[in-house]
Amino acid sequence: MVMLGRTANGLYWMFRYIERAENIARLVDAGLRMSLTRTGASDDDWDAVLQSADVRALYTENCGKLTSQDAIDFLLRDTANPSSVMSCIEAGRNNARMVRTALTRETWEATNECWIELKQMLAGKLKSADLPEVIDTIKRRAGLIRGAFHGSMLRNEIYNFARIGTFIERADNTSRILDVKYYVLLPAITHVGSSLDNMQWESILRSVSAHRSYRWVYDGEYKATNIADFLILNGQMPRSLAYCYEKIASNLTYLGKEYGERLAAHETADDVLASLKSTTIATIMDQGLHEFLDTFIAQNNRLGSEITEGYRFYS
Repeated sequence: MVMLGRTANGLYWMFRYIERAENIARLVDAGLRMSLTRTGASDDDWDAVLQSADVRALYTENCGKLTSQDAIDFLLRDTANPSSVMSCIEAGRNNARMVRTALTRETWEATNECWIELKQMLAGKLKSADLPEVIDTIKRRAGLIRGAFHGSMLRNEIYNFARIGTFIERADNTSRILDVKYYVLLPAITHVGSSLDNMQWESILRSVSAHRSYRWVYDGEYKATNIADFLILNGQMPRSLAYCYEKIASNLTYLGKEYGERLAAHETADDVLASLKSTTIATIMDQGLHEFLDTFIAQNNRLGSEITEGYRFYS
């Protein structure tokens, strides 16, 4: 039996929002680390973080002048920002409640407990000293939801829609972080390969939980080409674009078999995956990293639209 579109929609967006909440927390963490490692750090350092979260214009509209405290507040708890951690957790929980009967008790309880704890933690403006604990709690709670889901759910279409939502969101986040680092974080071409450049790359790796695993693969040598290769093409790195699309394509394949039909989304996902498998980082850098990421983000958005349309999310 084909799942109702609104149930598929709820599962897909529940996990997109949970993933986004964790990604935003990681961006804030990266911003804090960058502000600590820079000499003469200023509030302008948060401009890149807001751009990476794709909320820079919305911030200006709601908050005006850029300050680090307001930027952190906007990213973590401002309900005027639909991508703030609190907005995402609220939206994720609302979607989970809508599809409550499709979830195991463990998954629902982990989601609800996440919402309860973060609602309390983010009820008022945060002190700088509290930020590490808040960020750790967001990451831990998101991990508990994923863990409860993985440990208790059948591997059926419910699982497939949730996983597709997770990895489309994750791929979007990784590509945006890379793009912003390449074009915004580095203040001048003279800093390429400098200690400042290396600290910024280290912050980016930490923001996607890739710092230690990168050191295992590349012996800790921070080179832009190696880091881009790791975050784009390394199929063993769980936040890389290649890994995300391996999971998206395989879960779409399961849905195709379950429902007995292939849709436009299947072709798009397979094409993106084939492109990632057949290219090299040298080719990407020669063509332009920004141009590559720009195209990737557009394809990823297109895939999201094709999934929404193909599986009739609002019917």
